Amino acid sequence: MYESETTAFIRDLLKRRPEIVEKQREHRATWWERKPDAAPDNQLDAAKVRRQSYEYYPFAGK
Repeated sequence: MYESETTAFIRDLLKRRPEIVEKQREHRATWWERKPDAAPDNQLDAAKVRRQSYEYYPFAGK
Protein backbone atom coordinates (compact mmCIF):
# COMPACT_ATOMS: atom_id res chain seq x y z
CA MET A 1 0.00 0.00 0.00
CA TYR A 2 1.33 3.44 -0.94
CA GLU A 3 2.11 5.94 1.79
CA SER A 4 3.34 9.42 0.93
CA GLU A 5 6.51 10.85 2.40
CA THR A 6 4.47 13.41 4.30
CA THR A 7 2.25 10.78 5.91
CA ALA A 8 5.27 8.67 6.81
CA PHE A 9 6.96 11.71 8.34
CA ILE A 10 3.92 12.58 10.45
CA ARG A 11 3.48 8.98 11.64
CA ASP A 12 7.17 8.81 12.59
CA LEU A 13 7.01 12.17 14.35
CA LEU A 14 3.98 11.15 16.41
CA LYS A 15 5.69 7.87 17.37
CA ARG A 16 8.75 9.77 18.59
CA ARG A 17 6.80 12.58 20.28
CA PRO A 18 3.35 11.40 21.43
CA GLU A 19 2.86 14.53 23.57
CA ILE A 20 2.10 16.46 20.37
CA VAL A 21 -1.36 14.91 20.21
CA GLU A 22 -2.18 16.04 23.75
CA LYS A 23 -0.93 19.56 23.01
CA GLN A 24 -3.16 19.64 19.92
CA ARG A 25 -6.17 18.75 22.06
CA GLU A 26 -5.32 21.44 24.61
CA HIS A 27 -4.89 24.11 21.97
CA ARG A 28 -8.06 23.11 20.17
CA ALA A 29 -9.94 23.45 23.44
CA THR A 30 -8.40 26.89 23.89
CA TRP A 31 -9.58 28.29 20.56
CA TRP A 32 -12.41 26.14 19.22
CA GLU A 33 -14.28 24.47 22.06
CA ARG A 34 -15.49 27.68 23.70
CA LYS A 35 -19.01 28.93 24.05
CA PRO A 36 -19.57 32.08 21.98
CA ASP A 37 -19.89 35.41 23.73
CA ALA A 38 -23.42 36.85 23.42
CA ALA A 39 -22.30 40.50 23.68
CA PRO A 40 -21.51 41.02 19.95
CA ASP A 41 -24.93 39.64 18.96
CA ASN A 42 -26.65 41.95 21.43
CA GLN A 43 -24.71 44.92 20.07
CA LEU A 44 -25.68 44.04 16.49
CA ASP A 45 -29.34 43.74 17.43
CA ALA A 46 -29.24 47.10 19.21
CA ALA A 47 -27.63 48.80 16.19
CA LYS A 48 -30.25 47.68 13.66
CA VAL A 49 -32.22 50.43 11.95
CA ARG A 50 -35.88 49.75 11.21
CA ARG A 51 -36.48 49.55 7.47
CA GLN A 52 -39.30 51.37 5.80
CA SER A 53 -42.06 49.37 4.18
CA TYR A 54 -41.01 50.16 0.62
CA GLU A 55 -37.51 51.53 0.23
CA TYR A 56 -37.67 52.70 -3.38
CA TYR A 57 -40.33 55.35 -2.72
CA PRO A 58 -39.70 56.49 0.84
CA PHE A 59 -41.71 59.73 0.52
CA ALA A 60 -44.73 58.36 -1.34
CA GLY A 61 -47.99 59.00 0.44
CA LYS A 62 -46.72 61.93 2.51
